[in-house]
Amino acid sequence: MYLPAHFREEHVPVLHELIRTRPLAALVTFSEDGLSANHIPLLVDPEPAPFGTLVGHVARSNQMWRDADVPALAIFTGPEHYISPSWYASKLEHGRVVPTWNYIAVHAHGVLRVHDDREWLRGLVTRLTETHEAQFERPWNVADAPAEYIDGLLKGIVGIEIQIERLEGKWKMGQNRSAADRETAAAGLRTTGSAAADEVAKIMTQNE
Repeated sequence: MYLPAHFREEHVPVLHELIRTRPLAALVTFSEDGLSANHIPLLVDPEPAPFGTLVGHVARSNQMWRDADVPALAIFTGPEHYISPSWYASKLEHGRVVPTWNYIAVHAHGVLRVHDDREWLRGLVTRLTETHEAQFERPWNVADAPAEYIDGLLKGIVGIEIQIERLEGKWKMGQNRSAADRETAAAGLRTTGSAAADEVAKIMTQNE
């Protein structure tokens, strides 16, 4: 990932928090047929230090897990939005402004490993369920479904694990612009009425 110093985020807890709040990864692997990408929700464990481990599962019919022990790249994306040059205060001063896109991205690199142990898989799907159901007043639990039904579904999935060897974060949020440009661009974002734009505007100005 192209990563200028002013956009680089290196604090591991910050990168892990982005993964937790935006867990759907584009998981890219390389096989004998070339590059392959799958979209998979992943959990991040902080161990082993310094970068932790990603875990998830795929359908047994998905060819990806058969390409185990290959380099893998998990891409997580955060808030993003188009930035109009007409929003910049400096447009009125000199006009030397162009459109851009503000966004957050985290890239996790490692080697894809496979788990086909039934208890490991049961523990994983339980964790996934508890993590994502926690937001609801009456969360669904794996035990709510018939045991034989869950056992049957477990036969149809394979666990995956990536011990993170390299973790990169890019917070492209206008740090290369003046404070005035960031403020007026954030104000422009808020006029769109978009929740995504509001989120970007908040990040752009939170350290002002």
